[in-house]
Amino acid sequence: MKDHNIPLRLIEALADGEFHSGEQLGEMLGMSRAAINKHIQTLKSWGLDVYTVTGKGYSLPASIILLDEKEIISRLNQPRLTVIPVIDSTNQYLLDRMDELRSGDVCLAEYQQAGRGRRGRQWFSPFGANLYMSMYWRLEQGPAAAMGLSLVIGIVMAETLQALGAEKVRVKWPNDLYLNDRKLAGILVELTGKTGDAAQIVMGAGINLAMRSAEGSQINQGWINLQEANVNINRNELAAKLINSLREALPVFERDGLKPFIKRWAALDNFINRPVKLLIGDKEIHGIARGVDEQGGLLLEQEGQVKSWIGGEISLRPN
Repeated sequence: MKDHNIPLRLIEALADGEFHSGEQLGEMLGMSRAAINKHIQTLKSWGLDVYTVTGKGYSLPASIILLDEKEIISRLNQPRLTVIPVIDSTNQYLLDRMDELRSGDVCLAEYQQAGRGRRGRQWFSPFGANLYMSMYWRLEQGPAAAMGLSLVIGIVMAETLQALGAEKVRVKWPNDLYLNDRKLAGILVELTGKTGDAAQIVMGAGINLAMRSAEGSQINQGWINLQEANVNINRNELAAKLINSLREALPVFERDGLKPFIKRWAALDNFINRPVKLLIGDKEIHGIARGVDEQGGLLLEQEGQVKSWIGGEISLRPN
């Protein structure tokens, strides 16, 4: 594994948002200014915007609060947390270690080199701008019992963000969070297990907190971050609240399924009673969104008839 110690120590020094000269940084890290500049290029490759000003040195556009494993654990009801600043993918990290994990184990990262979204898409993950988190869970009832799980995760994430000041956050079936009709967060559930066996599940979430438009230019849909909506949330507090809330909600889902969550979904549903189109492969099905059923299916009304749909992606019908 590549040693990221020097770039990470550089980020710690620059996290205050002030200028630091190459000479100062070189003395701190025991290297030449030329070597410092080389490591600054690594930071830029991680999605950090580093200002370089002759005579003043290097700075970040603004101060950043780095993930602090000890601080997050101090807020958790149970520890079982790993913070890895630079990782390929938080989901993959847990998938590779499932045999040694317990339900509720969590991995957080500052930067993902190979973050994943649904259907194999890349999840763009610049350093320190967002929250990247994955949790492991074992469902003894097997894979079929996982139907609707992404909806529960979405509900918990939306309620947590609302409690921290982002009151307008909503859920989008089956696995996104929306704010002002734009994507704020995504959920990726990866499951292994055969019928009759327990299901081993890794749930990944990426929440846009302060990602800049230059970084987001690689994203092919309308997106938003909390900063743009004038909501500033401490990532350590958010991570802890989210982990605690998921660890409380998932045993309820395991015992009672989606039923206790239906009303909570309805209160958060971004598209409830709105015209939508459901995309399934090359097909477009138009109707009015009427919420979800106890299997996690989308209820779509067409010509007075309501039908449940599982799978596909939902988006607003264009005018």
